[in-house]
Amino acid sequence: MKRQPIWRVEVRVGQEVEEAMVEFLSARFGTPASSFYHLERQVSTVSVFLTDRSLWTPTSRRAILDEFARLESFGLAPGPMRISFGRVRAEDWAESWKKHFPPLRVGGRLLIRPSWSREKALKGQSVIVLDPGLSFGTGQHPTTSFCLSQICRHRKAGTKQSLLDIGTGSGILAIAAAKLGYEPVVAFDFDPESIIVADANARRNRVEGKIQLSQQDVARLKAPKGRGYDVVAANLTANLLREHLDRMLACLVPGGVLVLAGILAIEFDDLSALCVKAGLKPLAARTLREWRSGSFLKVVPGVKSKT
Repeated sequence: MKRQPIWRVEVRVGQEVEEAMVEFLSARFGTPASSFYHLERQVSTVSVFLTDRSLWTPTSRRAILDEFARLESFGLAPGPMRISFGRVRAEDWAESWKKHFPPLRVGGRLLIRPSWSREKALKGQSVIVLDPGLSFGTGQHPTTSFCLSQICRHRKAGTKQSLLDIGTGSGILAIAAAKLGYEPVVAFDFDPESIIVADANARRNRVEGKIQLSQQDVARLKAPKGRGYDVVAANLTANLLREHLDRMLACLVPGGVLVLAGILAIEFDDLSALCVKAGLKPLAARTLREWRSGSFLKVVPGVKSKT
């Protein structure tokens, strides 16, 4: 059976106007648009796929340019724009989604790549092979990439450090921690499907024996009976982080680092203030697109921090 031809309208813009362009293209062509933000290039690609070639006209192109100018007039930073249109070959259609998951290097310590990539690790880099799937976390999302960068940053060579991964999703943070030498690494998620996926990913990366995985609710999180964790990473939502901050702090050793992500930029200041009130010291924060993530030090009473 002959395949129906498909055409793609692709618009590359700055991250500030990505969502607005998704809404505009969806309305303009009457079909849902998709977007992808390339973390390393810091450019957003918004695409819409058409089965009717006649929908793409000089008027359509002019409408996109006008929308771009309108967004710029609002004081946004739309960045350089590029518009392209072309027919999608059948063989490209089946594989086109893969371009949205390029290899990612984190802090010179990690290379995260999908199984179809042949990217080679640099000297001193550990490799994580991870394909996109049902569970959240491939490293491309701003919240995940921040957590990865902090796990790399706070790993002290030659020192035994432990890590707790709350809301592990695909298991990417726990796998990265195991690859970097954290021990023990404990990870849990409320979703049983995530645990299945995380376990499969751990096995694929040959670190299953270094990660303790379980299904658990953060609302039932208890402080460990022995020593706490040197790093606690929680990529959840702002309301869950606020509600269970005390539980997370109880799991963290004095001098340990709490990494918080999954927070909308407009929610971050309130959560950060709550952390400071609880005795934490802000260490780092990063805003990317609509997300803002941060790391905090659990201050040792009477000891001046050098972190």
